Amino acid sequence: MLACLVFGLGITGGAETASPSSTVSLHWLGDTPAAGRATAEVTGLSASALAKLQSFAADSGRWTEVLAVYAESEGTTAAPNDGATLPPMLGRYRIEGSALRFEPAFPLAAGIVYRAVFNPETLQAAGGAAAAPVVAAYQLPAHRSVESTVVSAVYPSADELPENLLKFYLHFSAPMSRGHIYQHIHLLDGAGQEVELPFLELDQELWDPAMTRLTLLLDPGRIKRGVRPLEEVGSSLQPGHRYTLMIDHAWADAAGEPLRADYRKSFTVTAAERTPPAPADWRVTAPSAGSRGALVVTFPRPMDRALALRLIRVAAPDGRDLDGAVELGDQERRWAFTPATPWSAGAHALVIATTIEDLAGNNISKAFDVDVFEDVQRSLTSETVPLPFAVK
Repeated sequence: MLACLVFGLGITGGAETASPSSTVSLHWLGDTPAAGRATAEVTGLSASALAKLQSFAADSGRWTEVLAVYAESEGTTAAPNDGATLPPMLGRYRIEGSALRFEPAFPLAAGIVYRAVFNPETLQAAGGAAAAPVVAAYQLPAHRSVESTVVSAVYPSADELPENLLKFYLHFSAPMSRGHIYQHIHLLDGAGQEVELPFLELDQELWDPAMTRLTLLLDPGRIKRGVRPLEEVGSSLQPGHRYTLMIDHAWADAAGEPLRADYRKSFTVTAAERTPPAPADWRVTAPSAGSRGALVVTFPRPMDRALALRLIRVAAPDGRDLDGAVELGDQERRWAFTPATPWSAGAHALVIATTIEDLAGNNISKAFDVDVFEDVQRSLTSETVPLPFAVK
């Protein structure tokens, strides 16, 4: 791990020259380097400087004028504020006691030098003597010598998926790297040929904060009826055909190591699903009063895994939400809730957000793909719908 501390640096033509040190120091806190987490911290700030920082709005762009972190390729010598590098990294600023801290929004990657630059001049009173920037660099430990990260799961897990499938969730056993992800994800047809441009390739990749789950969207333009890409190119998935989602092992994790092996998920495509899910069609199996048995809900068709785990809650007879653990199984057709305390007898209810979706993006309020020539009667104004059940 590289964590160098430099006081009062002056930057001229890409070279760093020392000047007299000040009481302000800048350093990195790398408490969990294995997870790619580190914090840049400025200490020794005066009371007036802290007061000025406190006046900044939480989302103010002025933070980066005071403290900015730049990601540079290993061996880069250009100064981080000379316009030759990428813009400042995104992250969270906060003041703790007399210290200013910056936490990057995403895990850091091996092989990258992260250079924090503190500009004390921006906090000085008008007319004060110019103060040189304070700079500290940080680099994660060397790469692991073994390839250990794998694709741990892909959802939906069903072997049959609808023609208008909207998304995949890719789960990894360790944090992954960002950028150029689509060159490592392939959709192959039954003959092993790659399907042309099946995914919606976003600049802002849809990672969870831990960088272990990626939401991969299929191109909606090749799903929605009446949209030009569907009419001109056709659907990415054809009913009755067999496909394979392939993730190649060259994809690097956050430590810069490739995946241990390729991952393949094969599936058959069924007809498009264009009707909203209806909770009235869900089968609820209630547990016995006094037990901690699971409440089980069976869906007629698979549901979006991430949303089903998050958008269904259980209300007690008095209306309060029950604490407990939720699991999803049987290829996302079976939702089970185990309470933290035994069930009480009486009328309970599932409280279901109307934004919950099936695999095609249809939610309780409306279908994802509505033909403009169809007479659509369905309309819901509430944010949730109840599904009552009794515990006896």
